[in-house]
Amino acid sequence: MANLTISNRSAADTACDALVVAIVPGESGAALAPGHGLPRKTVSHLKSVIADLELAGKVGEVTTLAAVPEVTAKIVVLAGVGALSSQPAALEEVRKGLGAAIRALGKKKKVAVVVPGTSVDLVSAVAEGAALGAYAVSKAGTTSTDAVAAVALVGPADAASRKAVKRAAALGDAVAYTRDLVNLPPNLLYPETFVDSLTDRIKGTKVKLKSYDMKALRAGGFGGTVGVGQGSANEPRIAVLSYSPSRPKASIAFVGKGITFDSGGLCIKPANGMLTMKCDMAGAAAVAGAVLAIAELGLPIAVTGYLGLAENMPSSTAQRPSDVVTMRGGKTVEVLNTDAEGRMVLGDCIALASETAPDAIIDVATLTGAQVVALANTAAVMSNDDAFRTRVLDAAQTVGEAMWPMPLPADLRPGLESINADLAHKGGAEGGMLTAGLFLQEFVGEGIPWSHLDIAGPAFNDKAPAGYWPKGGTGFGVRTLVGVAESYA
Repeated sequence: MANLTISNRSAADTACDALVVAIVPGESGAALAPGHGLPRKTVSHLKSVIADLELAGKVGEVTTLAAVPEVTAKIVVLAGVGALSSQPAALEEVRKGLGAAIRALGKKKKVAVVVPGTSVDLVSAVAEGAALGAYAVSKAGTTSTDAVAAVALVGPADAASRKAVKRAAALGDAVAYTRDLVNLPPNLLYPETFVDSLTDRIKGTKVKLKSYDMKALRAGGFGGTVGVGQGSANEPRIAVLSYSPSRPKASIAFVGKGITFDSGGLCIKPANGMLTMKCDMAGAAAVAGAVLAIAELGLPIAVTGYLGLAENMPSSTAQRPSDVVTMRGGKTVEVLNTDAEGRMVLGDCIALASETAPDAIIDVATLTGAQVVALANTAAVMSNDDAFRTRVLDAAQTVGEAMWPMPLPADLRPGLESINADLAHKGGAEGGMLTAGLFLQEFVGEGIPWSHLDIAGPAFNDKAPAGYWPKGGTGFGVRTLVGVAESYA
């Protein structure tokens, strides 16, 4: 994670390997964003280059220039950030534009970024874009050297701006950890090593960890988690991360799906369908990152993260279609398709979270292919409480994570009836994303506001890097969860 700072020193005099200057759309091509404070000769040179190259200032446009006059930096990077405003969509364009520029500068030791304005919202967006862009995927078993080591923002250095930069650094660190977990190969990350990673990560923090091994899972009645994990040599776990400040203003439970590899079990996936299935634990990774960030920021909110960790494999001990298992809390469930396993570990964890009667529960999961078909890289949000769903969506919009409200239609609920159990764990072919939500709702404690985030599309980028998204794990969901906690604070 890059070291992130801010100062009001002169951009031209800042010693760095690269100076990033924002450009915006103008009447006839791009224009330098306001607030750069660059010398007249530098401005004249940059304007000439912008005109000669016919730059537009659109988001993702990154242009590198050498030998720019009267600038200490070795190179100057012009980064398109779109039209500036205080609206959430415009601030997200700033994050993406500057994130793309920082991402393109991998291996540079120190980069300076000129804040294109003085508002705290802009400082925050610039800092977040830089923090999220300053990441590179590590080769397995190594530490990446392809990420920018330090980012110095040039802009207002008042208390509010410094606080915004500190927040961005905490978010960037949490998202980077989430991405690292998602990117690890499944032979290195499985339930036991996931817990080991959490054990190491919480050292020196105010976060506590409790975990349930297979013996404790059986004794505790976590039949959904046991059933999913019993076909693997790597036994399942439930990890519980808790942050408990004194006199909290609210208590929130986050629940994350942590299928460290999903073969589909006995209902095995086709070979191509398994290529990205190391990312099926992205919900649990996002929950871990969010709890760590909330603790780092010292928010006055009690947060507990429940991570349902299992590896879904076919073997002679794997669960079968038609098996009936007893979930935490006593409900029985008939398993119809072993490739719909995530809802089983989530059901157990939601029931466990409900036992402490938190003020709200949010579960996060790469749950259904139906979400990807319907919404692509926009996450789906379902809820048993309209006001709480709005709170989640507002937080997502503010932080720049694309989410869309989806219903929980009562007329689909009969599809979850079973003659052998209290519930069938899967509905028919229609509305698979929605019936998954209806299933999860069955495990929410009475009167507890709950939202389900299906992040199957945006959790993993198997295409070219874009904006502040690298290829691989994106860390999607962390910032929304933190944003919801901040809304209570």
